Amino acid sequence: MSLERELKKRSGNSCELCKAVEALQVYEVTPKGPGSITEFIYACKTCIDQIENPKETNANHWRCLNDSMWSEQIAVKVIAWRMLSRLRNEGWTQDLLDMLYLEEEELKWAQATGEGDDPEDKIIHRDSNGVIINAGDSVVLIKDLPVKGSSMVAKRGTAVRRVSLDHENAEYIEGKVDGIQIVIITKYVKKL
Repeated sequence: MSLERELKKRSGNSCELCKAVEALQVYEVTPKGPGSITEFIYACKTCIDQIENPKETNANHWRCLNDSMWSEQIAVKVIAWRMLSRLRNEGWTQDLLDMLYLEEEELKWAQATGEGDDPEDKIIHRDSNGVIINAGDSVVLIKDLPVKGSSMVAKRGTAVRRVSLDHENAEYIEGKVDGIQIVIITKYVKKL
């Protein structure tokens, strides 16, 4: 069965966030979460546009989260947490955030994009050219890097896909090189 067909069945052929029935599509919740279908939601174009473009966010549209935040689907709860965090200055969202329960791993996934962080407190990761690196992006090494604690050398030109960010240090990202998860210093990478 295709991913879209499974999501249609799971969602009852409606948006898993606002219950709209038109302009529905598969949406991957990045960065990578627990795996398989649990990383995807079935959502309408309106929801997806507002998730991806914070300036387009219409707070009244997201009152639907009062219902959808109780979903059994982890990805739906993660998006609900992110949107409620983005809208926390609205007043009504804080009560919902206080009620929304996420397991520790689910909360880490929800926080991985930095949604809800104050702009002054937000750590911004930049590559060697000053381009912003986001969680889930791909980068390429611009220098041979010895990996501490092993004899491995990560070679220049190696692509590292779906990196994760260190939320405490703007100079560190993590990714897999030759199947090994390593910490990489941002000044030695270029965003693809």
